[in-house]
Amino acid sequence: MAKVTGIGGVFFKSAGKGSELGEWYAKNLGIKLEPWGGAILRWPDDKADDGGLTVWNAADHDTKWFSPSESSFMINYRIDNMDEMLEQLQANGVEIVSGPESHENGKFAWIIDPDGNKIELWQPMAWDEKNKDA
Repeated sequence: MAKVTGIGGVFFKSAGKGSELGEWYAKNLGIKLEPWGGAILRWPDDKADDGGLTVWNAADHDTKWFSPSESSFMINYRIDNMDEMLEQLQANGVEIVSGPESHENGKFAWIIDPDGNKIELWQPMAWDEKNKDA
């Protein structure tokens, strides 16, 4: 049987101009935009110990997981340094909705983009005594 082997892209419609939303992501999350306006995220650029992976999950219709956003999706972005990312976001006036939190598979924090979409930030890391309370 043929099967899915990964996420090939994430595409969503902006509430306004896609180019302006793209620039917000470039400025605040460091996503390098290509000349055509989108980005190409390459696994070799990710140095986390988990070897790179993408989580996929369908949530129930009444989930509060994406709150306070009313969007029907939430994107999780792998990041390389949670502390630096949060400092960068706060310096740019981006509100941290929740976090950071440490869990068995890394650190997490949540923000909202200008279109009202909740974004989950994830710094993958192994769960051990060293980073349990990080």
